[in-house]
Amino acid sequence: QVQLVESGGGLVQAGGSLRLSCAASGRTFSSYAMGWFRQAPGKEREFVARINWSGGPTYYADSVKGRFTISRDNVKNTVYLQMNSLKPEDTAIYYCAASYNKYATIAHEYNYWGQGTQVTVSS
Repeated sequence: QVQLVESGGGLVQAGGSLRLSCAASGRTFSSYAMGWFRQAPGKEREFVARINWSGGPTYYADSVKGRFTISRDNVKNTVYLQMNSLKPEDTAIYYCAASYNKYATIAHEYNYWGQGTQVTVSS
């Protein structure tokens, strides 16, 4: 019902910036929250940020708060993750996800997932 396609990952030096995009199609507005997660090798999938299509406050993991910004373009059905002041520990596969639950902040609350895009931050 919902398809998510991510782009924008790549290699960046520490302190640099990247912007990830997630293009949603299908029944986009049946999902009331859009989130970003990340997963480093050998580690669990970690919540990064959440935004609602209908507005309201954004929500961030403490590890990225103040450095990352989630935003949306409802006309384009696209969600973005602007990542600034990147650190080597930000290296991970980043996933876009959609949830019927507008308050969702954990992985099992999300119903649809993108394929992931690799972000690598070098020293």
